[in-house]
Amino acid sequence: MSTVPLSKTTVDVRTIAPRERHPLIFGSFDALQPGESLLLINDHDPKPLFYQFQAELPGAFTWDYVEQGPDVWQVAIGKCQSNNAQGNAG
Repeated sequence: MSTVPLSKTTVDVRTIAPRERHPLIFGSFDALQPGESLLLINDHDPKPLFYQFQAELPGAFTWDYVEQGPDVWQVAIGKCQSNNAQGNAG
């Protein structure tokens, strides 16, 4: 049984200019209600984005890989109900 929240929206950044990706993802995350998640689809492992989330929103998100390459990565990024949960890279 999965603990990944149901994705409210899908953000496919594979065709988005790299400089526009993080602002789009953070804007989409900000629009979520607590307990909701977005599904990020990317053409590479978004590990730098994970570190940015850790730095800017510690304890406010979950991070669950759905697919890990080699051509497509999918990550469910959830907004926590409270700030007690920590992001998880695995």
